[in-house]
Amino acid sequence: MLNSIKENIERRLGIESKKTPSKKGAVIENIGEFSGRFGNWRGDENLRNYPFVENTYAPFTPLKRGLPLLNLAVISSAGAYIDGTEPFDIESRDGDINFREIPIEVEAADLLYSARGYDPKAVKEDRNALIPIERLSEFQANAVIGKLNDVWWSLSSYIPNAALVANEMAPRLAERLVNYEVQAALLIPASPLCHQTLGIVARTLELRGIPTMVVSVDRLATDRIRPPRTAYYNGEFGAVVGRPNWKEYQIRVLDESIRWIETFDQPGSRKLSVDLETLSEQERGER
Repeated sequence: MLNSIKENIERRLGIESKKTPSKKGAVIENIGEFSGRFGNWRGDENLRNYPFVENTYAPFTPLKRGLPLLNLAVISSAGAYIDGTEPFDIESRDGDINFREIPIEVEAADLLYSARGYDPKAVKEDRNALIPIERLSEFQANAVIGKLNDVWWSLSSYIPNAALVANEMAPRLAERLVNYEVQAALLIPASPLCHQTLGIVARTLELRGIPTMVVSVDRLATDRIRPPRTAYYNGEFGAVVGRPNWKEYQIRVLDESIRWIETFDQPGSRKLSVDLETLSEQERGER
């Protein structure tokens, strides 16, 4: 009551409120500061002195239905596009904030890649290394998930302007997932900068009520941006889901990551056990 009276008096006197907006509901908590530092960045090819976004809080949406009942979306930043269509612009200083909706029926042989910041050798050899459509289709057939969404989303591998991701691309992408009635999303980065991009997208989706999981091979990058859920391990850029043509390895990464969407009860990151299991497999001479 007293606070309300004080606010009314201040409003009548033209006094600016000293309250600051909560950072907990922001996709990028200090977006003005980032934009200023980004404006001074020289666009170095190796991201030297790049002003990476740093957040303190993370939004969080609990999963509202079991994995065998949900419609799962896949978002990959490998820069994939269908042969014969426009490639992503990877030369722009800001980056390309368009995205592609690709039906799950599109074959791997029909995809090309606008790759910057990672080596596309693995994904060209086996797209499941970054775009695990075959693996997740198997999960659907085995009732691990209810349904793999009819389309998956492809983002550019190089988007330095995080403010454009937060203000323009991520809200548009979130709207598409809402229209498809997606209940959870698996986000797979390809490059160091992709970890920031998909972290921003994950935060946006959670604010729209869609639980997410980011698979990470760069814990420092994901800890900076603070996506709501992160599953990390000592993997490789360009093969974040697992090494090409190693089905068992990819299944281990995906199975644990997806099941954790259900078991996280607050924002955080967990280390996958895939490293230990792979070492054991190699010692037994199975790989």
